[in-house]
Amino acid sequence: MNILALLAGLFSGMLGSMGLGGGAVLIIYLSFFADKGQFANQGINLLFFIPIAIFACIIYAKNKQIKFKIVIPIAIGGLIGAVIGIFLADIAGAELLAKLFGGFLCILGVKEIFTVFKKKDK
Repeated sequence: MNILALLAGLFSGMLGSMGLGGGAVLIIYLSFFADKGQFANQGINLLFFIPIAIFACIIYAKNKQIKFKIVIPIAIGGLIGAVIGIFLADIAGAELLAKLFGGFLCILGVKEIFTVFKKKDK
């Protein structure tokens, strides 16, 4: 087993179970070190997320940190959005998806930078 793959999976799982975006770690690993395409990366990331999400939900539910009246409608909307996203991703193609994902990460990065500067000003 590749030690880098093991570390990427470990960090991705840890961050994902804490709600900190472990998928970013996994997609970076898959893109640069595993030589996979963007479409495959996103699919692997989604499959990787399922057991982590189930485990995290069990822990949070056990600690009474989940408000099920709010979560259920959000989960239904997320499932519908995921199904629609699958079809749109197939139509868009891997190259466009890679550009959109990169642009999205850049926008989030810039937003976070401005958030840090606003907090320092206060």
